[in-house]
Amino acid sequence: MNIKVTKPVSKIMTRNVVTVDINADLSDACLLFLTHKIRHLPVVKDDSMVGLLSYNDVLRLSFGESYDDKSEIDDTVFKLLQVEQIMVTDPIKIHANCSIRKAAKIMINNKFHALPVIEKHKVVGMISTTDLLKYLITD
Repeated sequence: MNIKVTKPVSKIMTRNVVTVDINADLSDACLLFLTHKIRHLPVVKDDSMVGLLSYNDVLRLSFGESYDDKSEIDDTVFKLLQVEQIMVTDPIKIHANCSIRKAAKIMINNKFHALPVIEKHKVVGMISTTDLLKYLITD
């Protein structure tokens, strides 16, 4: 077994995770996605993780090519919808001491691109496919 994959995800996870409040509207979440160049937002209530919102979840709500002024329609809809209405409730999460191998298997088996890392219901990190790939190509 490769020694690299037995290490805990805490060694490679992204820290200082951007989160979104459960009561935020989708336009607030979209601004966070774009400003921070991220694709996953842990949803929190009183600092505890209660869900997960992905950029793809938001894109599914988009009206696509149906309308000429799609951005105006999307912005109106996104201000009417709360994060809580489209977030994944009770997402799979891992602990900081979870092995990199186990995290990768969870991601592969569930077709996930990221997993929140929690300790005592609080988000302490995120591990993404990018984090895994960067780690695997380092010496």
